[in-house]
Amino acid sequence: MYSDKVMDHFENPRNQGTIEDANGIGEVGNPQCGDIMKIYIKVRDDIIEDVKFQTFGCGAAIASSSMATEMIKGKTVKEAWDLSNKAVAEALEGLPPQKLHCSVLAEEVIHKAINDYRAKNGLEPWEEKGGHQEHHH
Repeated sequence: MYSDKVMDHFENPRNQGTIEDANGIGEVGNPQCGDIMKIYIKVRDDIIEDVKFQTFGCGAAIASSSMATEMIKGKTVKEAWDLSNKAVAEALEGLPPQKLHCSVLAEEVIHKAINDYRAKNGLEPWEEKGGHQEHHH
């Protein structure tokens, strides 16, 4: 059902936890499947110096959060913003079709955290595409 990569990130999630002095926090929930993702980012000089997540949800949701945080750590804010759910799913060696929304949530939660950071620094929020509404079966 799940790739080895998904299982690895589910069983040994990277960057799990909270950041006390995070300067960007995002949270998204998907009421239909009960997944909740929360992400904390610590940005310094436009670089995501640290990132942690807390996810309540299925294995794919946890694996997507874990992989996404791995992929944005050390990147610029813009690079992190541009991380697509497709890239997360590919890095996990594929997700079952009914679980693809988990990688969409991961992309969205990063956008929320980045916009939280931007707002806290008096910057205009970037436009969120917010794709998950139309992907439901």
